[in-house]
Amino acid sequence: MDQANILIIGGGVIGCSIARAVSQRWQDVFLLEQNPRVGMATSTRNSGVIHSGIYYPADSLKARLCVEGNQLSYEFCEKYKVPYRKTGKLVVAANKGEEPELEKLIQKGITNGVQGLKLVGPKEIHAREPHIHGTAAIDVPSTGILSAEDLVRTHARLAAGNGANIVTRAKVVALTPVKDAVRVDLEIGDEESKEKESIEARCVINAAGLYADEVAAMLGNNSWKIYPVRGEYCEVRGPRASLINSLVYPLPHHDGLSLGVHFTRTLWDTFLLGPTATYVDGKDNYERDRLAIRDFAESAKTLLPEIEESDLQLGYSGLRPKLVPPTGHGIADFVITRDPKVPQAIHLVGMESPGLTAASAVAEHVLPMVAETV
Repeated sequence: MDQANILIIGGGVIGCSIARAVSQRWQDVFLLEQNPRVGMATSTRNSGVIHSGIYYPADSLKARLCVEGNQLSYEFCEKYKVPYRKTGKLVVAANKGEEPELEKLIQKGITNGVQGLKLVGPKEIHAREPHIHGTAAIDVPSTGILSAEDLVRTHARLAAGNGANIVTRAKVVALTPVKDAVRVDLEIGDEESKEKESIEARCVINAAGLYADEVAAMLGNNSWKIYPVRGEYCEVRGPRASLINSLVYPLPHHDGLSLGVHFTRTLWDTFLLGPTATYVDGKDNYERDRLAIRDFAESAKTLLPEIEESDLQLGYSGLRPKLVPPTGHGIADFVITRDPKVPQAIHLVGMESPGLTAASAVAEHVLPMVAETV
Protein backbone atom coordinates (compact mmCIF):
# COMPACT_ATOMS: atom_id res chain seq x y z
CA MET A 1 0.00 0.00 0.00
CA ASP A 2 1.29 3.47 -0.92
CA GLN A 3 1.98 5.89 1.91
CA ALA A 4 1.44 9.66 1.81
CA ASN A 5 1.98 12.53 4.15
CA ILE A 6 -0.84 14.54 2.57
CA LEU A 7 -3.56 13.43 0.18
CA ILE A 8 -5.84 16.00 -1.44
CA ILE A 9 -9.15 14.92 -2.94
CA GLY A 10 -10.19 17.23 -5.76
CA GLY A 11 -8.17 18.88 -8.52
CA GLY A 12 -10.02 22.15 -8.87
CA VAL A 13 -8.38 25.48 -8.20
CA ILE A 14 -8.69 25.01 -4.41
CA GLY A 15 -7.15 21.54 -4.42
CA CYS A 16 -4.36 22.51 -6.83
CA SER A 17 -3.53 25.65 -4.88
CA ILE A 18 -3.33 23.66 -1.65
CA ALA A 19 -1.17 21.05 -3.40
CA ARG A 20 1.23 23.77 -4.52
CA ALA A 21 1.43 25.26 -1.03
CA VAL A 22 1.85 22.06 0.98
CA SER A 23 4.33 20.52 -1.49
CA GLN A 24 6.66 23.44 -0.77
CA ARG A 25 6.94 22.20 2.83
CA TRP A 26 6.29 18.46 2.78
CA GLN A 27 7.13 15.47 0.62
CA ASP A 28 4.83 12.58 -0.34
CA VAL A 29 1.92 14.78 -1.41
CA PHE A 30 -0.81 13.24 -3.60
CA LEU A 31 -3.64 15.02 -5.39
CA LEU A 32 -6.50 12.91 -6.75
CA GLU A 33 -8.87 14.18 -9.46
CA GLN A 34 -11.67 12.02 -10.83
CA ASN A 35 -11.82 13.84 -14.19
CA PRO A 36 -9.32 13.38 -17.03
CA ARG A 37 -7.75 16.79 -16.27
CA VAL A 38 -7.58 19.12 -13.32
CA GLY A 39 -9.98 22.05 -13.22
CA MET A 40 -12.71 20.67 -15.46
CA ALA A 41 -15.67 21.51 -13.21
CA THR A 42 -16.60 24.60 -11.17
CA SER A 43 -13.12 26.13 -11.31
CA THR A 44 -13.21 26.87 -15.04
CA ARG A 45 -16.94 27.09 -15.74
CA ASN A 46 -17.36 30.61 -14.41
CA SER A 47 -16.74 34.25 -15.32
CA GLY A 48 -13.03 34.20 -14.48
CA VAL A 49 -13.41 37.27 -12.28
CA ILE A 50 -10.90 38.36 -9.64
CA HIS A 51 -13.39 39.56 -7.03
CA SER A 52 -12.81 42.42 -4.61
CA GLY A 53 -14.69 41.20 -1.53
CA ILE A 54 -17.55 43.70 -1.37
CA TYR A 55 -20.43 41.23 -1.26
CA TYR A 56 -19.72 39.00 1.72
CA PRO A 57 -20.76 39.33 5.37
CA ALA A 58 -18.24 41.07 7.63
CA ASP A 59 -15.81 38.76 9.44
CA SER A 60 -16.75 35.81 7.22
CA LEU A 61 -14.14 33.57 5.65
CA LYS A 62 -15.46 34.58 2.24
CA ALA A 63 -14.83 38.26 2.96
CA ARG A 64 -11.39 37.83 4.50
CA LEU A 65 -10.04 35.25 2.08
CA CYS A 66 -11.45 37.10 -0.93
CA VAL A 67 -9.78 40.39 0.03
CA GLU A 68 -6.49 38.58 0.73
CA GLY A 69 -6.87 36.44 -2.37
CA ASN A 70 -7.50 39.46 -4.58
CA GLN A 71 -3.97 40.76 -4.05
CA LEU A 72 -2.44 37.28 -4.09
CA SER A 73 -4.19 36.52 -7.39
CA TYR A 74 -2.63 39.52 -9.12
CA GLU A 75 0.79 38.69 -7.68
CA PHE A 76 0.50 35.05 -8.74
CA CYS A 77 -0.65 35.91 -12.26
CA GLU A 78 2.15 38.42 -12.69
CA LYS A 79 4.84 36.08 -11.34
CA TYR A 80 3.79 32.99 -13.29
CA LYS A 81 2.50 34.65 -16.47
CA VAL A 82 -1.13 33.66 -16.05
CA PRO A 83 -3.14 35.86 -18.45
CA TYR A 84 -5.08 38.53 -16.56
CA ARG A 85 -6.37 42.07 -16.82
CA LYS A 86 -7.10 44.47 -13.96
CA THR A 87 -10.21 46.04 -15.41
CA GLY A 88 -12.15 47.41 -12.48
CA LYS A 89 -15.91 47.07 -12.52
CA LEU A 90 -19.12 49.00 -12.06
CA VAL A 91 -21.98 47.78 -9.87
CA VAL A 92 -24.89 49.71 -11.34
CA ALA A 93 -28.22 50.88 -9.95
CA ALA A 94 -30.75 50.71 -12.76
CA ASN A 95 -32.95 53.39 -11.16
CA LYS A 96 -33.17 55.73 -8.19
CA GLY A 97 -34.97 53.12 -6.15
CA GLU A 98 -31.89 50.88 -6.18
CA GLU A 99 -29.44 53.53 -5.05
CA PRO A 100 -29.89 52.93 -1.28
CA GLU A 101 -28.76 49.34 -1.90
CA LEU A 102 -25.60 50.68 -3.52
CA GLU A 103 -24.91 52.68 -0.35
CA LYS A 104 -25.28 49.56 1.79
CA LEU A 105 -23.03 47.56 -0.52
CA ILE A 106 -20.24 50.12 -0.55
CA GLN A 107 -20.31 50.26 3.26
CA LYS A 108 -20.05 46.48 3.39
CA GLY A 109 -17.05 46.63 1.08
CA ILE A 110 -15.35 49.29 3.20
CA THR A 111 -15.95 47.21 6.33
CA ASN A 112 -14.37 44.21 4.60
CA GLY A 113 -11.26 46.24 3.77
CA VAL A 114 -11.81 46.70 0.05
CA GLN A 115 -9.76 49.66 -1.15
CA GLY A 116 -10.63 52.43 -3.59
CA LEU A 117 -14.42 52.13 -3.64
CA LYS A 118 -16.41 55.18 -4.69
CA LEU A 119 -19.89 56.08 -5.84
CA VAL A 120 -20.19 57.57 -9.32
CA GLY A 121 -23.05 59.13 -11.26
CA PRO A 122 -24.45 58.82 -14.80
CA LYS A 123 -21.68 60.90 -16.38
CA GLU A 124 -18.95 58.65 -14.97
CA ILE A 125 -20.90 55.54 -15.96
CA HIS A 126 -21.22 56.84 -19.52
CA ALA A 127 -17.51 57.69 -19.69
CA ARG A 128 -16.59 54.14 -18.67
CA GLU A 129 -19.41 52.24 -20.34
CA PRO A 130 -21.18 54.42 -22.97
CA HIS A 131 -23.91 51.85 -23.67
CA ILE A 132 -24.85 51.13 -20.04
CA HIS A 133 -27.88 52.91 -18.56
CA GLY A 134 -27.94 53.53 -14.81
CA THR A 135 -28.48 56.29 -12.28
CA ALA A 136 -25.46 55.54 -10.07
CA ALA A 137 -22.76 52.90 -9.62
CA ILE A 138 -19.99 51.69 -7.36
CA ASP A 139 -16.59 51.91 -8.99
CA VAL A 140 -14.61 48.86 -7.82
CA PRO A 141 -11.04 49.31 -9.08
CA SER A 142 -9.55 46.13 -7.61
CA THR A 143 -11.72 43.77 -9.69
CA GLY A 144 -10.25 42.06 -12.75
CA ILE A 145 -10.37 38.95 -14.91
CA LEU A 146 -8.02 36.05 -15.46
CA SER A 147 -7.72 32.82 -17.40
CA ALA A 148 -9.18 30.29 -14.98
CA GLU A 149 -7.81 27.33 -16.94
CA ASP A 150 -4.29 28.75 -16.92
CA LEU A 151 -4.57 29.51 -13.22
CA VAL A 152 -5.52 25.94 -12.30
CA ARG A 153 -2.91 24.41 -14.60
CA THR A 154 -0.20 26.67 -13.20
CA HIS A 155 -0.97 25.72 -9.60
CA ALA A 156 -0.89 22.05 -10.65
CA ARG A 157 2.35 22.48 -12.60
CA LEU A 158 4.07 24.15 -9.66
CA ALA A 159 2.83 21.44 -7.31
CA ALA A 160 4.18 18.74 -9.61
CA GLY A 161 7.46 20.64 -9.84
CA ASN A 162 7.67 20.49 -6.05
CA GLY A 163 7.30 16.70 -6.22
CA ALA A 164 3.55 16.33 -5.71
CA ASN A 165 1.94 13.33 -7.39
CA ILE A 166 -1.09 14.46 -9.40
CA VAL A 167 -3.28 11.52 -10.36
CA THR A 168 -6.22 12.09 -12.71
CA ARG A 169 -9.08 9.69 -13.50
CA ALA A 170 -8.83 8.74 -9.82
CA LYS A 171 -12.14 8.34 -8.00
CA VAL A 172 -12.21 7.90 -4.23
CA VAL A 173 -14.62 5.14 -3.27
CA ALA A 174 -13.97 4.74 0.46
CA LEU A 175 -12.24 6.46 3.37
CA THR A 176 -11.38 4.49 6.49
CA PRO A 177 -9.74 5.89 9.62
CA VAL A 178 -6.79 3.81 10.78
CA LYS A 179 -4.21 4.49 13.46
CA ASP A 180 -2.98 8.08 13.00
CA ALA A 181 -3.97 8.01 9.31
CA VAL A 182 -6.80 7.55 6.82
CA ARG A 183 -6.91 4.74 4.28
CA VAL A 184 -8.09 5.99 0.90
CA ASP A 185 -9.47 3.40 -1.51
CA LEU A 186 -9.77 4.54 -5.10
CA GLU A 187 -10.40 3.45 -8.65
CA ILE A 188 -8.00 4.68 -11.31
CA GLY A 189 -8.60 4.71 -15.04
CA ASP A 190 -11.48 4.61 -17.49
CA GLU A 191 -14.57 2.44 -17.19
CA GLU A 192 -12.95 -0.18 -19.41
CA SER A 193 -9.66 -0.35 -17.53
CA LYS A 194 -10.23 0.47 -13.88
CA GLU A 195 -7.63 -0.49 -11.32
CA LYS A 196 -8.16 -0.48 -7.58
CA GLU A 197 -5.54 1.16 -5.39
CA SER A 198 -5.19 2.17 -1.75
CA ILE A 199 -3.16 4.94 -0.17
CA GLU A 200 -2.67 5.50 3.55
CA ALA A 201 -2.34 9.20 4.33
CA ARG A 202 -1.43 11.03 7.52
CA CYS A 203 -3.57 13.98 6.40
CA VAL A 204 -6.51 13.90 4.00
CA ILE A 205 -7.81 17.19 2.60
CA ASN A 206 -11.31 17.10 1.18
CA ALA A 207 -11.41 19.70 -1.61
CA ALA A 208 -13.88 17.78 -3.74
CA GLY A 209 -16.04 20.73 -4.79
CA LEU A 210 -19.51 19.56 -5.78
CA TYR A 211 -18.83 16.23 -4.11
CA ALA A 212 -17.27 17.47 -0.85
CA ASP A 213 -20.39 16.51 1.12
CA GLU A 214 -20.22 12.96 -0.23
CA VAL A 215 -16.52 12.67 0.59
CA ALA A 216 -17.19 13.87 4.15
CA ALA A 217 -19.98 11.30 4.44
CA MET A 218 -17.45 8.55 3.66
CA LEU A 219 -15.96 9.37 7.08
CA GLY A 220 -19.39 9.33 8.70
CA ASN A 221 -19.67 13.13 8.70
CA ASN A 222 -23.08 14.15 7.37
CA SER A 223 -22.91 17.76 8.52
CA TRP A 224 -23.33 19.26 5.06
CA LYS A 225 -25.41 18.87 1.93
CA ILE A 226 -24.46 20.49 -1.34
CA TYR A 227 -27.21 21.77 -3.64
CA PRO A 228 -25.94 22.24 -7.21
CA VAL A 229 -26.91 25.58 -8.72
CA ARG A 230 -26.39 25.95 -12.45
CA GLY A 231 -25.12 29.18 -13.94
CA GLU A 232 -25.62 29.61 -17.68
CA TYR A 233 -23.92 32.05 -20.05
CA CYS A 234 -24.46 33.64 -23.41
CA GLU A 235 -21.64 35.21 -25.40
CA VAL A 236 -21.45 38.21 -27.72
CA ARG A 237 -18.74 38.09 -30.38
CA GLY A 238 -17.57 40.35 -33.17
CA PRO A 239 -18.26 44.09 -33.44
CA ARG A 240 -21.18 43.99 -31.00
CA ALA A 241 -18.78 42.89 -28.24
CA SER A 242 -17.69 46.54 -28.12
CA LEU A 243 -20.94 47.33 -26.28
CA ILE A 244 -19.06 46.42 -23.07
CA ASN A 245 -15.57 47.62 -22.13
CA SER A 246 -14.86 45.84 -18.84
CA LEU A 247 -17.12 44.44 -16.09
CA VAL A 248 -20.65 45.61 -15.33
CA TYR A 249 -22.78 44.12 -12.55
CA PRO A 250 -26.34 44.74 -11.40
CA LEU A 251 -27.12 44.70 -7.70
CA PRO A 252 -26.86 41.16 -6.28
CA HIS A 253 -29.93 39.03 -5.66
CA HIS A 254 -31.64 39.89 -2.36
CA ASP A 255 -31.80 36.20 -1.43
CA GLY A 256 -28.04 35.76 -1.80
CA LEU A 257 -28.42 33.21 -4.59
CA SER A 258 -26.04 34.98 -6.95
CA LEU A 259 -24.34 38.28 -7.78
CA GLY A 260 -26.75 38.76 -10.66
CA VAL A 261 -26.46 38.29 -14.41
CA HIS A 262 -23.54 40.51 -15.36
CA PHE A 263 -21.44 41.56 -18.34
CA THR A 264 -17.83 40.36 -18.52
CA ARG A 265 -15.47 41.57 -21.21
CA THR A 266 -13.24 38.54 -21.75
CA LEU A 267 -9.52 38.18 -22.37
CA TRP A 268 -10.39 37.06 -25.91
CA ASP A 269 -12.39 40.27 -26.59
CA THR A 270 -15.90 38.92 -26.54
CA PHE A 271 -18.27 39.53 -23.68
CA LEU A 272 -20.16 37.08 -21.54
CA LEU A 273 -23.66 37.62 -20.22
CA GLY A 274 -24.35 35.54 -17.14
CA PRO A 275 -24.37 33.54 -15.03
CA THR A 276 -27.97 32.78 -14.23
CA ALA A 277 -28.73 30.84 -11.05
CA THR A 278 -31.00 27.79 -11.06
CA TYR A 279 -31.13 24.87 -8.64
CA VAL A 280 -30.81 21.64 -10.63
CA ASP A 281 -31.44 18.00 -9.88
CA GLY A 282 -27.96 16.56 -10.35
CA LYS A 283 -24.26 17.34 -10.04
CA ASP A 284 -23.79 16.60 -13.73
CA ASN A 285 -26.76 18.60 -15.03
CA TYR A 286 -25.01 21.19 -17.17
CA GLU A 287 -27.30 21.13 -20.21
CA ARG A 288 -30.79 19.80 -19.51
CA ASP A 289 -33.53 22.41 -19.94
CA ARG A 290 -31.22 25.32 -20.74
CA LEU A 291 -32.68 28.83 -20.75
CA ALA A 292 -33.66 30.37 -24.07
CA ILE A 293 -31.45 33.10 -25.52
CA ARG A 294 -34.37 35.52 -25.49
CA ASP A 295 -34.48 35.24 -21.68
CA PHE A 296 -30.88 36.46 -21.51
CA ALA A 297 -31.60 39.32 -23.88
CA GLU A 298 -34.63 40.46 -21.92
CA SER A 299 -32.75 40.46 -18.60
CA ALA A 300 -29.80 42.32 -20.14
CA LYS A 301 -31.90 45.17 -21.56
CA THR A 302 -32.39 46.71 -18.11
CA LEU A 303 -28.78 47.94 -18.11
CA LEU A 304 -27.92 47.51 -21.79
CA PRO A 305 -30.98 48.54 -23.83
CA GLU A 306 -29.18 48.14 -27.16
CA ILE A 307 -28.67 44.38 -26.78
CA GLU A 308 -30.70 42.21 -29.15
CA GLU A 309 -31.43 38.53 -29.11
CA SER A 310 -29.59 38.21 -32.43
CA ASP A 311 -26.38 39.47 -30.76
CA LEU A 312 -26.22 36.48 -28.43
CA GLN A 313 -25.22 32.88 -28.79
CA LEU A 314 -25.56 30.23 -26.12
CA GLY A 315 -22.38 29.69 -24.11
CA TYR A 316 -21.20 27.23 -21.50
CA SER A 317 -22.68 26.55 -18.08
CA GLY A 318 -21.25 25.73 -14.68
CA LEU A 319 -22.41 24.37 -11.33
CA ARG A 320 -21.93 26.05 -7.96
CA PRO A 321 -21.64 23.87 -4.82
CA LYS A 322 -24.25 25.75 -2.76
CA LEU A 323 -24.82 24.99 0.91
CA VAL A 324 -28.09 26.96 1.01
CA PRO A 325 -31.11 24.83 0.02
CA PRO A 326 -33.71 26.00 -2.52
CA THR A 327 -35.99 27.10 0.31
CA GLY A 328 -33.24 29.04 2.09
CA HIS A 329 -31.88 32.58 1.92
CA GLY A 330 -28.60 34.34 2.54
CA ILE A 331 -24.96 33.64 1.83
CA ALA A 332 -23.44 30.54 3.39
CA ASP A 333 -19.81 30.94 4.36
CA PHE A 334 -16.96 28.71 3.27
CA VAL A 335 -16.54 25.67 5.51
CA ILE A 336 -12.87 24.98 6.25
CA THR A 337 -12.62 22.73 9.26
CA ARG A 338 -11.01 19.67 10.76
CA ASP A 339 -13.28 16.65 11.08
CA PRO A 340 -14.36 16.44 14.74
CA LYS A 341 -14.10 12.64 14.83
CA VAL A 342 -11.23 12.08 12.39
CA PRO A 343 -8.54 14.68 13.18
CA GLN A 344 -6.46 13.54 10.19
CA ALA A 345 -9.14 14.91 7.84
CA ILE A 346 -9.69 18.55 6.82
CA HIS A 347 -12.88 19.46 4.96
CA LEU A 348 -13.42 22.36 2.57
CA VAL A 349 -17.12 22.50 1.71
CA GLY A 350 -19.25 25.03 -0.14
CA MET A 351 -16.25 26.46 -1.98
CA GLU A 352 -18.23 28.42 -4.54
CA SER A 353 -17.55 32.03 -5.55
CA PRO A 354 -15.23 33.70 -4.59
CA GLY A 355 -13.24 30.47 -4.50
CA LEU A 356 -11.34 31.24 -7.70
CA THR A 357 -10.14 34.56 -6.28
CA ALA A 358 -9.53 33.20 -2.79
CA ALA A 359 -7.65 30.03 -3.78
CA SER A 360 -4.16 31.13 -2.77
CA ALA A 361 -5.46 32.65 0.47
CA VAL A 362 -7.38 29.45 1.21
CA ALA A 363 -4.16 27.46 0.78
CA GLU A 364 -2.38 29.74 3.27
CA HIS A 365 -5.31 29.33 5.68
CA VAL A 366 -5.10 25.54 5.46
CA LEU A 367 -1.32 25.28 5.96
CA PRO A 368 -1.36 25.62 9.78
CA MET A 369 -4.10 23.00 10.00
CA VAL A 370 -1.96 20.61 7.97
CA ALA A 371 1.10 21.36 10.12
CA GLU A 372 -0.85 20.33 13.22
CA THR A 373 -1.64 16.98 11.57
CA VAL A 374 1.60 15.88 9.91
